[in-house]
Amino acid sequence: MKKRLLIVLVNTDPRNPEELAAPFYHAAVAAAMDIEVDVICAATAGKLMRKGVAETIRVKPNHEKTVYDWIRDAHRTGARFWACPANLDLFDMTEEDLIPECQGLMGAAKMIENIMSDDCRVLSY
Repeated sequence: MKKRLLIVLVNTDPRNPEELAAPFYHAAVAAAMDIEVDVICAATAGKLMRKGVAETIRVKPNHEKTVYDWIRDAHRTGARFWACPANLDLFDMTEEDLIPECQGLMGAAKMIENIMSDDCRVLSY
């Protein structure tokens, strides 16, 4: 059975860019270790799944990589990204507004089902 990791960004705030590299770096490393990785962006972190948002944020001023670059790096290694359905209404978005790396929506019931499964570990930020 393949190991699974669910990374939940719920307290990570795009207004605090220094918080944003670690979850995506951890997702990339875990995926490179052949772990099945799902990253769900909920609450304010859900804004990162909107086209145009992560592209404008840099973890460190004048650094060449944007937060979107970190997301793409993790996605390239196999991490899957999910938006919280409640965020669409909260931030006046539709599924068409989501970045291409976002697989779609993962609601609370599916997230909790994943968390409670024996083969899944959870990191939250």
